[in-house]
Amino acid sequence: QVQLVESGGGLVQAGGSLRLSCAASGIFFSNNAMGWYRQAPGKQRELVATITSGGTTNHVDSVKGRFTISRDNAKNTVYLQMNSLKPEDTAVYYCRVIGRDFWGSGTLVTVSS
Repeated sequence: QVQLVESGGGLVQAGGSLRLSCAASGIFFSNNAMGWYRQAPGKQRELVATITSGGTTNHVDSVKGRFTISRDNAKNTVYLQMNSLKPEDTAVYYCRVIGRDFWGSGTLVTVSS
């Protein structure tokens, strides 16, 4: 049974930082590309960043230079370091096994102005 458990969300002021974690179980983690997505109130879920099994990363333009995705295969965990947060980053953040319909339940990030 695949489980993805996100953590690290919370309330932060604009300009602050948060580090999200997603712990995976039930999959051969190191063989899978992973991604972070987010869904803001009233909006569709959107891709934020991905990381391949080999560690190659991709970040959408709106977070480039501010967010960094990384992974620790020994801990079966993918991270999202978020710096210089903006109110428009407010959303529920989800991790996903890329190419498979496995999602976590999400962690809420709220950025106040």
